[in-house]
Amino acid sequence: MTGLRVGVFVVPDATDPAGTLAQIVAADETGLDVVGVQDHPYQRRFFDTWTLLSFVAARTERVRLVPDVVSLPLRPPAMLAKAAASLDVLSGGRVELGLGAGAFWDAIEAMGGPRRTPGESVDALEEAIAVLRDWFGGARSLRLDGHHYRLSGAQPGPVPAHPIELWIGAYKPRMLRLTGRLADGWLLSAGYLDLEDAHRSHRAIDEAATRAGREPADVRRVLNADLEGPPTGWADQLARLATDYRFDTILVSVPNDGPVDFVRRLGEGIAPVAREKAAQSGS
Repeated sequence: MTGLRVGVFVVPDATDPAGTLAQIVAADETGLDVVGVQDHPYQRRFFDTWTLLSFVAARTERVRLVPDVVSLPLRPPAMLAKAAASLDVLSGGRVELGLGAGAFWDAIEAMGGPRRTPGESVDALEEAIAVLRDWFGGARSLRLDGHHYRLSGAQPGPVPAHPIELWIGAYKPRMLRLTGRLADGWLLSAGYLDLEDAHRSHRAIDEAATRAGREPADVRRVLNADLEGPPTGWADQLARLATDYRFDTILVSVPNDGPVDFVRRLGEGIAPVAREKAAQSGS
C-alpha cells in the first residue's frame, strides 16, 4: 500500500439533506479519496446510511464510499453482502466496508436486533466476515450453521466490481487479533484510543497477521480524526499521523460550522500538501 489517502467522516444528517449531500459531492469534486458515513440506524435524526450511500454514488464519480462502521447486529451479513456488492457494481468499484461488532445495545434491541455480550458480538463478527468473504468470492451456494447466522443454500450475487475491503473497528485485544487474522484494514476513531497507544495496537495486529501467514503491511490502517488548531498546521498534522503513527488512510471529521467550505478547503489545499509531505518523509 503506497501513498496517504485523505477523506472525510460525514454525519448522515437527515435534518439538512442538501447540506449532507453537498459535503459528499464536494469531497468527490475536490479530489478527496474516501467518504466515510457513520451508521446509527436507531438515531432518528440520521438517514439510513446505505440509502444515503446509494443515493450519493449516483451523484459522484471517483470518491470511495464506506459505512464507518456498519451496525452489524442490525444488518445480517448475507443482506449486507448483497447490498455492498450491488452498490460496488453500480458505482464502478468504489465501495469498502467498515464493520463493527456492535454498540448501543439498548437502541439495537429497541429496533428488533439482538442483544449480545462482548464475547458474542466478536463471535458474530467472525461469522459475518466468513459470509462476506464467501459471498464476494463468487461462491455458487453458501451454507453456514453458525451460532449467530445460518445460511442453507443461499445463492450469492452479483460479484463485486473490485475486491471489497473489510475494515474492522477494533480497540480491545481479541478484536485486534481478529483484525490481523482476517481483515483488510483496522479502523480507529481517535477519540476512543490515545494515539500514543496506537503503536501497541499496531503491534498486536502485526503479530496476529504474521501468525496467520499474512503480511502485516497488507492490513490497511484507517483513522477517523479531528484536525486541531489553525488551518496552517493541518497538512503537517495529517502527514504526522501517517509517518509517526502508521495511518495510511485518514478520514477527517467535518465541523458543523461551514462544513462544505471545510471539505473544499481540505480537498483542494490541505490534502495535496499532506500527501506530498508524507511521501517526502517516507522516501
